[in-house]
Amino acid sequence: MSLKEIVRGPLGFGTAPLGNMFRAIPDEEARATVEAAWDQGIRYFDTAPFYGAGLAEERLGQVLATKPRDSYVLSSKVGRVVLDEPETDLPDFGEKGGLFEHGNPNKILHEWTADATERSIEGSLKRLGVDRLDIVWVHDIAQDFHGDAWIQKFEEARTGAFRVLSRLRDEGVIKAWGLGVNRTEPIELTLALDEPRPDGFLLAGRYTLLDHEHALQRLLPMAEDQNVSMVVGGPYSSGVLAGGTNFEYQQAPPEIIERVERLKALTDRHGISIKAAALQFSLAHPVTAAAIPGASRPGRIAEDTAALDESIPAAFWTELRAGGLVSPAAPLPDGA
Repeated sequence: MSLKEIVRGPLGFGTAPLGNMFRAIPDEEARATVEAAWDQGIRYFDTAPFYGAGLAEERLGQVLATKPRDSYVLSSKVGRVVLDEPETDLPDFGEKGGLFEHGNPNKILHEWTADATERSIEGSLKRLGVDRLDIVWVHDIAQDFHGDAWIQKFEEARTGAFRVLSRLRDEGVIKAWGLGVNRTEPIELTLALDEPRPDGFLLAGRYTLLDHEHALQRLLPMAEDQNVSMVVGGPYSSGVLAGGTNFEYQQAPPEIIERVERLKALTDRHGISIKAAALQFSLAHPVTAAAIPGASRPGRIAEDTAALDESIPAAFWTELRAGGLVSPAAPLPDGA
């Protein structure tokens, strides 16, 4: 079964905000957001131990416990093991360092070995309250993509997590596995391996209206040749394409703000929403199986489903291309 068949549709729900990303979200608001996603027909949910040190998984699991397990698709990630002890030092999460300061206080171990992979899955199943995951992503081996330390990290994942997940897929325990990262290079490296062979990848923030050139150069042609599918994470570029001020987990720099203003002027001129343009652009590539915007408020879910269904005139895409706001190599929606 292909990844596109597994995820059951173009729109999923990314649960990073449920881990108290950027702000402390009341439990009732988090629950209402997941319920809103369900009510809007979303049946693919993506989460990770890293999101609030297990908080997102716990909150998601509380809602999914009321739904038949066969009625939805669930993915989580390995590479971070949530421990049963509090964090006493300032954790080093690189560019994501301050994202989940309002999450659970548990210490998180960074490890991609076989043992850590199995422990991570076991912890996720417990927090989610389910008996199985459909898809497992190898999380964030892309950070600090330079030097011997990264090579060692990738080799640890190749001989550990990759092999465990490949075995679990072959045994029918999971349906698919791949990398869940925000850099293209480690996916390219993985696709170049003879084995183990991933089924797809979750690429966060690297196939959006604001950032897609690098993915188009090597990664997506490789994926298309190998019939490997992509789940697009962060189609709104950390929120700046949806009315927010964050880009790449930080305050958006002036050059990004200027580009967003140009995009917004164009969408306004054609009477469409910038969210619709962003979401439909990410979904237009033939490698894309789904996009998984995150949300922490129920109303955002309705906006996402409306953006998916919004009619965008072909003239908008023509002007977008002519204005140099999108790569000439980027596929555009049908009819553009």
